[in-house]
Amino acid sequence: MKLSPVEQLFTVFNETTSILQEELSCTYLEALAETGENLFHGSVLQEEISEINAKRLKKSYEKIHLSAFAKEDIRKAFQLAILKGMKENVQPNHQMTPDSVGMLIGYLVQKFVRHPVFRLLDPAVGTGNLLTSVTNQQMDKQVEGIGMEIDDVLIKLAYVNANLQEQSVQLFHQDSLQPIFIDPVDAVIADLPVGYYPDDERAAEYKLAAAEGHSYAHHLFIEQSINATKPGGYLFFVIPNGLFESPEAPKLRSFFKESAHIQGILQLPLSMFKSEKAAKSILILQKAGEDTRPPKEALLVNLPALSNPAGTEKILTRISQWISENK
Repeated sequence: MKLSPVEQLFTVFNETTSILQEELSCTYLEALAETGENLFHGSVLQEEISEINAKRLKKSYEKIHLSAFAKEDIRKAFQLAILKGMKENVQPNHQMTPDSVGMLIGYLVQKFVRHPVFRLLDPAVGTGNLLTSVTNQQMDKQVEGIGMEIDDVLIKLAYVNANLQEQSVQLFHQDSLQPIFIDPVDAVIADLPVGYYPDDERAAEYKLAAAEGHSYAHHLFIEQSINATKPGGYLFFVIPNGLFESPEAPKLRSFFKESAHIQGILQLPLSMFKSEKAAKSILILQKAGEDTRPPKEALLVNLPALSNPAGTEKILTRISQWISENK
């Protein structure tokens, strides 16, 4: 049976990662970053590998010519390998954004951001999966990606991920809620890390800081992202459904009144989540500027199961219609 391009790539990623994991006595994800680097450079870069395993690795790499694969196939195969590695060692904020959500955010970015060349920031870039998924969908546009991530293994994976897909991405290994030094961007995407931010001293510098105790990290991410965006730029966040129901929600609402226009909220299908409590939505904002106006009516949508093509098509048509009426 002939393997699909994604299966071919995943097989090579997985086999070579397992060899390196054993040889280097490291985690699967660390070994995956190493094998991705090898594949990109077309050679075995680790000097401590035994001769026999170096030969095995070379033989596997020679089966693959990256130029023969579509960027999306490379991304999907690498994502499958990352998911396998994450099963070994999962931390709550390291969950990967589902592909269907990446496709949807990519569609929204394509529709809202009209510039032929634009800068796109993901301040919670993780392994780079959402950023590269969205970039791959901007067919007729040139995207300069910027990603920030505090975890050293995840950012190494994001770097390898972008290289394998030949994506133009600048990566910063840092806490995104500390001062960031980048020129303002045209758009932001983020699957917001939900929880409390432990650095109260730094949080106190934000308008959305809690009056007492730890502040919500996801609120601070929103404020930091709006500050990093050009006036009139768009922001697309995966948010918890209860975002506007928390004790800090009134502060968030008044912050939006002065700094951004809510364009829409798309509630993701409940079937995607383990429980109603874990359910999420996509929040679309536009940073306020001299020439911006809030929409007459925000786009409020309950998305059908994304496995329902007819229902999804209907909703996408409605979104498209709303954008042409409001832009």
